[in-house]
Amino acid sequence: MSPTFRLSAGSHLAAIAVGAVAAAAYLTAYSSSPQSLADYISAICAKPFGSAPAAEAPYLAENVSAMTKMMIDMGIRPSGDVDTDFVAMMVPHHRGAVEMAQAELRYGRNEPLRRMAQEIIVTQLQEITAMRLALGQPLPSSVPSPVQIPTAATSNSKCGNAIHPVKEP
Repeated sequence: MSPTFRLSAGSHLAAIAVGAVAAAAYLTAYSSSPQSLADYISAICAKPFGSAPAAEAPYLAENVSAMTKMMIDMGIRPSGDVDTDFVAMMVPHHRGAVEMAQAELRYGRNEPLRRMAQEIIVTQLQEITAMRLALGQPLPSSVPSPVQIPTAATSNSKCGNAIHPVKEP
């Protein structure tokens, strides 16, 4: 069994805060034209992927999209309640992990990593539920989760195997 590493919630939030401050500083200091945070995040996430093989482009595009959405959605307006703000930032962070794991299931072929991606989806959704319950927030209606997301090579919407994103609670 491989070792599991977990960052504390404080480490997660510290990394998020540092990234947001760095992005804001970059936009203020180095941008000659107005640039949205989404554009900036997409650019910094996509830049290293420029030399990737074309076959990997769909996977990388999904990840850039997930990371961009995650970072934008974590940019909350403080409520004055640390616990509420923590959950408001962590839920999109966990959703981003779910979306990245779904991309691994669609495009990855390494079975141990695919199993890990499935575990990530389950645990991240459980943590979102637990955080919302801890605050007494209502949970959305239950939806069945997929047993397995077919790989891009085997998915075929004509056969009813269309990929549907997992909806978080």
